[in-house]
Amino acid sequence: MEDIDAIAVLQDPLRRRLYEYVAAQGREVGRNEAAEAAGVARTLAAHHLDKLAEAGLLESGSRRLTGRSGPGAGRPAKVYTRARVERSVSLPARDYRTAAELLAEAAEAAGLDAGLCAAARRRGEALRGSGAPCGDLAEAMEVLAARGYEPHLEEDEGAEGAGTPSVVRMRNCPFHAVAEQFPPLVCGMNLALLEGLLGADGPVRARMDARPGECCVVVETSDSF
Repeated sequence: MEDIDAIAVLQDPLRRRLYEYVAAQGREVGRNEAAEAAGVARTLAAHHLDKLAEAGLLESGSRRLTGRSGPGAGRPAKVYTRARVERSVSLPARDYRTAAELLAEAAEAAGLDAGLCAAARRRGEALRGSGAPCGDLAEAMEVLAARGYEPHLEEDEGAEGAGTPSVVRMRNCPFHAVAEQFPPLVCGMNLALLEGLLGADGPVRARMDARPGECCVVVETSDSF
């Protein structure tokens, strides 16, 4: 019932907008910023943000948004981030996570990594259909967003020299719960799936680049390799 009650909180359109905005930032968001993004008064935004926190959809804390400390730095402001806990509702009850975990455990024990990756690549190609590989990062981001990866563009800090290329990183891993338990197996499967989905021989390619709190795969232009 807790998951149902939490998700029901999002029925309010304003609450849903605030939640989606905070979730999309990938960082702490203050009340003023959230209110401005939603186009409402700060007090109204604060009320709904607190309701989202009470429902367990957001986590709240406080810090000085000025970045200063000591006298004259001002009072700490309340800030919000998306809660780490997952919420799901299935009526009647289903338990696909346990099935996925058991299958992953069996595949890992049997050394079926290569077979799983091959199947994942075929599935990605099937999802892409007869379409051509993604033509650029903007198109790739649309494809990834539709699959729930929550992509965002940022400069590749690991690149050298001028003209640092951009990479698409993803704030959400759709396979997070299973990937935490079986990282090499599931991350390899995820990479193969995205190679098939985006097109392995096109203008953009996926590669492994794990970072805490985000998807283990990034996407960049092929000439960045």
